Amino acid sequence: MSVMTSCTAAAFAGALLAGVCMAQTTPVDAGYSIIPRPSSLTAQAGEFTLTANTAIHAAPAFRAVAHRFARDIADPLGADLAVTTSSSTGTATQRGIHLRQRASLPAEGYQLDVTPARIVIHASTPAGAFYALETVKQLLPPAIYRKAPLPGTRWTVPTVTIEDTPRFGWRGAHLDVARHFMPKEFVRKYIDLLARHKFNRFHWHLTDDQGWRIAIQKYPLLTEVASCRDGTLVGPYVTDPARQVFDGKRHCGFYTQDDVREIVAYARERMITVVPEIEMPGHVQAAITAYPYLAARTDTMPGVLKLWGVSPFILTPSDSAVQFMQDVLREVLTLFPSPWIHVGGDEAPKDQWKASPAIQARIRSVGVKDEHEMQSWFIRQMDTFLTAQGRRLIGWDEILEGGLAENATVMSWRGTTGGIAAARSGHDVVMAPNSHTYFDYYQSRDRANEPLAIGGFLPIDTVYAFEPVPAELTSDQAKHILGAQAQLWTEYIPTPRHAEYMAYPRLTALSEVLWTSKQRRDFADFSRRLPAHLLRLDALDVNYRPPR
Repeated sequence: MSVMTSCTAAAFAGALLAGVCMAQTTPVDAGYSIIPRPSSLTAQAGEFTLTANTAIHAAPAFRAVAHRFARDIADPLGADLAVTTSSSTGTATQRGIHLRQRASLPAEGYQLDVTPARIVIHASTPAGAFYALETVKQLLPPAIYRKAPLPGTRWTVPTVTIEDTPRFGWRGAHLDVARHFMPKEFVRKYIDLLARHKFNRFHWHLTDDQGWRIAIQKYPLLTEVASCRDGTLVGPYVTDPARQVFDGKRHCGFYTQDDVREIVAYARERMITVVPEIEMPGHVQAAITAYPYLAARTDTMPGVLKLWGVSPFILTPSDSAVQFMQDVLREVLTLFPSPWIHVGGDEAPKDQWKASPAIQARIRSVGVKDEHEMQSWFIRQMDTFLTAQGRRLIGWDEILEGGLAENATVMSWRGTTGGIAAARSGHDVVMAPNSHTYFDYYQSRDRANEPLAIGGFLPIDTVYAFEPVPAELTSDQAKHILGAQAQLWTEYIPTPRHAEYMAYPRLTALSEVLWTSKQRRDFADFSRRLPAHLLRLDALDVNYRPPR
């Protein structure tokens, strides 16, 4: 029993359940506060002690994972653990940490046995071994996440047997860097935190009306012009221009192609696939500003958008615009090995298409009946292009309108209706409903004590209650639900510290939704484990939202 008497990480569990922060006594199982919760855990008697002389004996397929673990803990441990190559078969008899390969285990699953003499991990893939070692870190004191040794720390791991495998193959988190550019250093930290929580997809929202953030060699104006705006809306979103408040500061930023390669490699080491998003045919005002011939309406050039919300400016569905976006995607494919490439497809107003005689003629010439089918035609051009390159198109659920491209995966954000329709038609789905996964929403109904947000209300218990597989689906249809992900839109999130505040601990809750079986999820149990986990976030210097 641990006594918690202040409104800190150690009091968070009671505050979550009671809705208040007061002196209280909260039971915390400090030895096994693992998040996300494993498939099974059997406690044993005793502990394993990690020292500077502990060696890691890794099967050949797991050497890179072993070296990554050794580097991760070298600073707090004050030592570089030796990594040796061992056989994948036979019995582990030496003291130390053993990583052994067993082909019969699920691809991302693992078995972990901790005894006083050794830690033995079995996995079939490097991902499984990586996640097992992330669990080992959580079994160590929180100081294992610091950057230097803390005097007097005993590096002990409680003895335990764990069998574990994730429920979903897509465990994702999104980051919008178009509305507010985030420095490369924070993107790396964001990826690190995802890895600590066993996420495996990083959805990188790189372009929008308010900024273009990725260098494209063929079209240099995308970064020379479209990566900067002359100001930013800093007050509440209102449609009355007289009430709109701007900061008057020029906001710029983009990632070079070498920056992108670095981030992709960094993520790959941590078992995370980076899924890039290049918006089209809407949310392209920044691109249109740089290359006006792309615009559906050419009599007025808008400039990179300073407001939030949906811009009326949209790409013209011409052959030249299709070629432009495919040229962009061709360079994107050289940077991102991800099987999935996100093309947006959301919130594309058709008013400019309706008002243009040339575009109306274009609609008739390609043989579609209306503007919705015209957008579907545009998305199909990208689907055909990506399929020919061995990739898969993914887009927001608006790509269902006018007919879904043959090979498309749907990301369902306007509730779950779009995901249900896509799964029923045999298409894969990533669930991302704003009701449960939009982390730009307020975390409290008491908005006066929260930073300005775009709206909405999403407390941590609602996140935890999310069920990614709709009850309306049959068992065969449910197989098309790949998983789910969080969305972190940054209209009102200007800094990395603010992003951390909005993401955590809600991302911690979502990690358990996506990893842990439905039967093993329990919010009261999660809340008892969370205070110990917040001490880890403290050590990682995460500016999570404290209890109120």
